[in-house]
Amino acid sequence: MPVDWYNGGMEHVTRHLIYSRFWHKFLYDIGAVPHAEPYAKRTAQGLILGPDGVKMSKSRGNVIDPNDVVDAFGADVLRTYVLFMGDYEKAAPWSEDSVKGCKRFIDRVWNLQTILTDGEEYSKKLEAPFNRAIKKVSSDIETLKYNTAIAALMTLLNQIYSKGSINKAELKSLILLINPFAPHVTEEMWEVMNFGGAVTDQSWPEFDEAKCVDAPVEIAVQVNGKIKARIDVATDISSEDAIAAAKEVDAVKELIDGKTVVKELYVKGKLVNIVVK
Repeated sequence: MPVDWYNGGMEHVTRHLIYSRFWHKFLYDIGAVPHAEPYAKRTAQGLILGPDGVKMSKSRGNVIDPNDVVDAFGADVLRTYVLFMGDYEKAAPWSEDSVKGCKRFIDRVWNLQTILTDGEEYSKKLEAPFNRAIKKVSSDIETLKYNTAIAALMTLLNQIYSKGSINKAELKSLILLINPFAPHVTEEMWEVMNFGGAVTDQSWPEFDEAKCVDAPVEIAVQVNGKIKARIDVATDISSEDAIAAAKEVDAVKELIDGKTVVKELYVKGKLVNIVVK
């Protein structure tokens, strides 16, 4: 004592607090226990509502049997969807469409085997996305933000398919990151790929803070449609900052000083165009 973390259902908060905290406080007041609080952390998960947005009840006919979902989509899809459907401590309605969306996500993870290439290090294009994902998923799991952790993995998966391939080092890290949410599929993939041992025997992937940022990209700076300079900018730079940076280039300053700016445009990762008269 005290317990590090006490988790319970939202419906039982009152009774749990009376039975655990109230009685512990009484015992502390009479000197029977040494700690003023029974637990250091208290959380409660939200209810999973029926598809109609109200509490599941047999009388309402809106109960979802998890066994039926497992039979139709598999245990990993059910597990992933329940963790993805919303904030851990808030109620959320069941959505058949979202279940199917998680099924597509798991299927796409499995199909990565068809675009696998050799490689024992992250590729240049995926190095930053992987480091960001490891950082995000690691942090979100610790703070019970499972839905945003899975969303980050979905984003990473899209980036992988956009590149068109994934190497062995990247697939190993991805499997480790997805394993807490979809343990059966990831263990199967690990075995099929002959990576050795089991996923649960591996160390959690680490990230490099310095590599969480994409390398700068070179963009063109146009004045009245003609290229006058090229500058390096961050991939996630805002439109306002990109235009401001372009205006600081000497060759551009000479052409726009004293003139009226008619239009400013930033095409992400490609160019800034300034129209003056």
